[in-house]
Amino acid sequence: MTALTMTEVTLTYPDGASRLTALDQASLSVDRGELVALVGPSGSGKSSLLAVAATLITPDSGDVVVDGVDVAELGKSARSALRRDRLGIVFQQPNLIGSLTALDQLTVAASLGDRSRRATQVEARELMDRVGLAGQEDRLPAQLSGGQQQRVNIARALMGSPALLLVDEPTSALDHERGAAVMELLRQVTDERNVGTVLVTHDTGHLRSDDRVVECIDGRLSERSPALA
Repeated sequence: MTALTMTEVTLTYPDGASRLTALDQASLSVDRGELVALVGPSGSGKSSLLAVAATLITPDSGDVVVDGVDVAELGKSARSALRRDRLGIVFQQPNLIGSLTALDQLTVAASLGDRSRRATQVEARELMDRVGLAGQEDRLPAQLSGGQQQRVNIARALMGSPALLLVDEPTSALDHERGAAVMELLRQVTDERNVGTVLVTHDTGHLRSDDRVVECIDGRLSERSPALA
């Protein structure tokens, strides 16, 4: 099943008397269980693509379908529900709340839905174990390393079993070893949890020969091999 389909999406921003094109008829399809690495220089449109896929920005034209739902047909509240129930977003910085434990980082946002507290707690503990942080549930962010904080960030995004995971530069603040471990974790959870993952990265050194790589240049997308990315 397809987690994300973007068809000929164009997005522009005001730029003085004219408009700046961020996405230029960009098309992308990501299946569940598939990880797509989105590469390209700064200002090429990668972050804009993530924002459109996350339903945070409405494009000028084109179609965006998330887990079979046409985003254009949704009102504001329905889009919020879509983000809550079917999307997971991993920010470049973990943005963890300093006063909350690692476990609470996962359960607070999930509590906004209609699931029981017990079910939320069970899922949060399972995810903490899956990202390699079993036994660290009661630690505050200041007591965790940068790599551990990013793992909490990933686990938080996976709460509720989203169809689509959008990841923005997860290794930018990590050393090579921790960055490689986070990349491998993302590959594994993409497969195990059958989620479609779009990963924006500048660090192509972490890509493998079997990764699917899409390059974004001046808002246009094209497939690339990892060796050429």
